Amino acid sequence: MTMRTIPNVGFFFDGLARPLGQTNPDSSPDLLALLVDELAYGVLVIGAQGQIYHANRAASRELQLGDLLTNRLGDLEISSPADDQAFQAALGEALVGKRSLIQLSANDRSIAMAVIPLKRQGGVLDDRVALFLSRAGVCESGMLAGFSRQYGLTPTEQHVLVYLCRCLSTPEIAVQMKVAVSTVRTHVRSLCAKTNSYGVRELIRQVAILPPIDTPSLGAIH
Repeated sequence: MTMRTIPNVGFFFDGLARPLGQTNPDSSPDLLALLVDELAYGVLVIGAQGQIYHANRAASRELQLGDLLTNRLGDLEISSPADDQAFQAALGEALVGKRSLIQLSANDRSIAMAVIPLKRQGGVLDDRVALFLSRAGVCESGMLAGFSRQYGLTPTEQHVLVYLCRCLSTPEIAVQMKVAVSTVRTHVRSLCAKTNSYGVRELIRQVAILPPIDTPSLGAIH
């Protein structure tokens, strides 16, 4: 097998993956690669045998973690045998034009993967398949900082918001932040007031529908 690697791989064009630095950055395929790289969702394009043609930044991070899926000599490998069986079935379905949604799980962590057939102009099926990975969480969006600036949230309020998006209760947030429950409730009331939310559910909904833009993490929350 010929070794294939995917760091800094450009978007596929006529069946080939090309390094971005060796192509015209104004060409449509390369502009598309730059665009897809900004998504908070992992996106991969693979061949019928699992060869990786493209992985955006979010997908590359997932591949580097290696607990659910990994890059094995340029081919996509699913870590769990049971998950791999479901993936191979979904890949076969995609190659005949059918969409599938599967779940990958390992070590108390899971992600959803949509397996989507690709079509050329005229509806002709391509021999490559797109994989879309779910986001790590509601607050995993590059727009969260912009959301916080828009409504004038303090750093503490932003941390409380992240915990709320992780479905922690007020007492659980108090334990994480080492403050009184009443203090957390004060921050939650302030969050709702500043964002014109009727309650926590509405607040989280506002965050959930933010554009899914990738970003470096906010940093550790203590």
